[in-house]
Amino acid sequence: MLSYLQQGYTIHINEIEEQFVCRPQEMLLAGMVRLGKRGIPVGCRSGGCGVCKIQIQQGEYATGKMSRVHVSEQEEQAGYVLACRCQPKSDLVITVIGQMRKATHASI
Repeated sequence: MLSYLQQGYTIHINEIEEQFVCRPQEMLLAGMVRLGKRGIPVGCRSGGCGVCKIQIQQGEYATGKMSRVHVSEQEEQAGYVLACRCQPKSDLVITVIGQMRKATHASI
């Protein structure tokens, strides 16, 4: 039987040298919540509020519908996504921005 870490994708957070595992078929936000950092905003979990905005620096992923109020087409082309609507398809390197940055970078 494969271990839990072998059953998902490793997500590396730029700047803080921290990582977490996202299970297959799981949205990034669910994995980030398991990271255990206090104050990670989860908002609506359906792509409408924009509090979980991040930028994918490296790796493959798929996205669901996201509000264009929070992620424009140009931003999406530059790798900006809402973590609640982003599903990794490989290991990823991400940069946390916006409201989520305070929670993930609290130990810096």
